Amino acid sequence: MTKIIMYAVLPAERPYIDHWAQEHQVTVKCVPDRLDAQTVALAKGCDGIDFQQTASLPASVYEQLEAMHFKQLTVRIVGVDMIDFALAKKHHLIVTNVPAYSPRAIAELGLTQTMRLIRKLGYYDQRMANYDFRWSGLESTEIYNLTIGVIGAGHIGGATAQLYQTLGAKVLAVDPFHHADLLPYLTYTDLPTLLAQADVISLHTPLSAETANLVDATFLAKMKSSAYLINMARGGLVDTSALIKALQTNQIAGAALDTLADETQFFERAAQAEEIPDDYLTLKVMPNVLITPHCAFYTRTAMKNTVEMGLDDVLAIIKGQQPRYEVCG
Repeated sequence: MTKIIMYAVLPAERPYIDHWAQEHQVTVKCVPDRLDAQTVALAKGCDGIDFQQTASLPASVYEQLEAMHFKQLTVRIVGVDMIDFALAKKHHLIVTNVPAYSPRAIAELGLTQTMRLIRKLGYYDQRMANYDFRWSGLESTEIYNLTIGVIGAGHIGGATAQLYQTLGAKVLAVDPFHHADLLPYLTYTDLPTLLAQADVISLHTPLSAETANLVDATFLAKMKSSAYLINMARGGLVDTSALIKALQTNQIAGAALDTLADETQFFERAAQAEEIPDDYLTLKVMPNVLITPHCAFYTRTAMKNTVEMGLDDVLAIIKGQQPRYEVCG
């Protein structure tokens, strides 16, 4: 019987994995650990591999997978920046991802955090923790008065634009590809225009050599001092030290971060206090900053879709068929 190994399996995924395995008459071996130089040995005897993580794969993993006769690497999330495509090609591994498991899941958390920021709820929380129930100085605005800037108008960015536009906001977008089906919800523009006009900037672009530290000191200096930054994509898009400085000097109004550049050191597990980096400790005490542990995708719909879409492609490749979501790098 065909056997597939899945790494970094969450308890919430198990019902969907079991259902898929029974439906397709495939054995699925579930491992709670991420895929790395040590855990790759657990894949011995399996025919296909499926994983999810933001940590990069060590070079030795590619070599070991080829030695065990694997044909593919399937990551059951959108981002593929943890994969070295040159090594994948060298070791004859087809790479697939799950590009649109639930765009609304990420878009809705971004909207939720935006609402918390513009209504200054972090400041209220801080005051009320000290039994200060005054609201003076915390006047807020409403979504329909805002201009939203979306950087990366793909599946998730497009869903984000639709949510904001439905609530009455004006939406600007920067993307190298212009999608006609999104024109009712957004207006395409250039980055300087977006930075100058947006009250909220929402990041939804992949992490690559070109986009790493996209949000740097220069980027932040061009934002409105009343604007908020929302990052529901990849931590590496943002220069964290530059962001902290911009927040400390009131260069921007606040930020919501579902991902951090150094998150692989401590996210997705119960970490010890001494492991937590200074940037997180600095950010988490700011009343105008919201941090979540890369959980925007974590909904029932997304769990079901990531499991089924990822495993479908693994099985297709094992059978010598064309996968739906091959990524060429």
